Amino acid sequence: MILDPIRAAIRRRISDVFNDADKGERPVLRRADALFPPDSVAWRVNGDVVTMMIGGVSGLLLQMLHPAVLAGVWDHSDFRADMHGRLRRTAKFIAVTTYDHAEAGQAAIDKVNRIHAKLGGALPDGTAYRVSDPALLAWVHVTETISFLDAWIRYAEPAMPRAEQDAYFDEMARVGQALGASPLPRTRAEAEAMIESFRPVLRADARTREVADMVMRQRIGAPAVDAAAGVIMQAGFDLLPPWAQTMHGQRPPLPRPVVRAGALTTARFIRWAFDGSPNRRTHGRGVTTFERPTGS
Repeated sequence: MILDPIRAAIRRRISDVFNDADKGERPVLRRADALFPPDSVAWRVNGDVVTMMIGGVSGLLLQMLHPAVLAGVWDHSDFRADMHGRLRRTAKFIAVTTYDHAEAGQAAIDKVNRIHAKLGGALPDGTAYRVSDPALLAWVHVTETISFLDAWIRYAEPAMPRAEQDAYFDEMARVGQALGASPLPRTRAEAEAMIESFRPVLRADARTREVADMVMRQRIGAPAVDAAAGVIMQAGFDLLPPWAQTMHGQRPPLPRPVVRAGALTTARFIRWAFDGSPNRRTHGRGVTTFERPTGS
């Protein structure tokens, strides 16, 4: 078809965004022997590039409101020099643990656990923290999971049944448990209650604003990609609950309807590039930056 070269070019560009060619990284292929079966809700939710990017941004903005999570990023991350790399590594972890061979998924989890076991420090007030603290990992897990799911619901499947939402939390708890997070939500109601229970300890200060600004203002390189990324970053902020938006003390420069329309248009365009249709829900293969499409 006449548009095939355009679609192939888009797929290659997206692959480059999420895979470091200098390190020999390639998109993860979906396998039937993954940690999650092909008919799992996780396979459906975790494979859409735009909703995962929006959810990833929203999840990061929520996570950094916890002083110990922020300290871990501040003390042990190269976010100032490589925020894109940090987001890319998170995307790769989700890809491998969802779609790759179960042994590869477990190896990725083991690697993260080894890194976490070595990291810790002190908050500005002197309070000690450990990155491997189960409660801290539970905050990271629940905020990430609910953000991925909410982005999927808003931009891909608005009528997603509550039972399937609950199933997603139950499935993703498998990874959270392997990472040492505790307690873990098994339903949406449990996830919302857990987030509410953390609110008294959440804070936002100058360091929070600096890290959030790095997330929101990151640039990847190509002007067209950066323009789409800017909309996605704003959509991630827009996905936050109102109280979290207030804590961050900023607003997207574009009006909310423009942000949502732009994110939806971007999602549909990328879905077309991958499977020929803007309707993610009706296609079995679906859209994913983590799978090398046939013929590409």
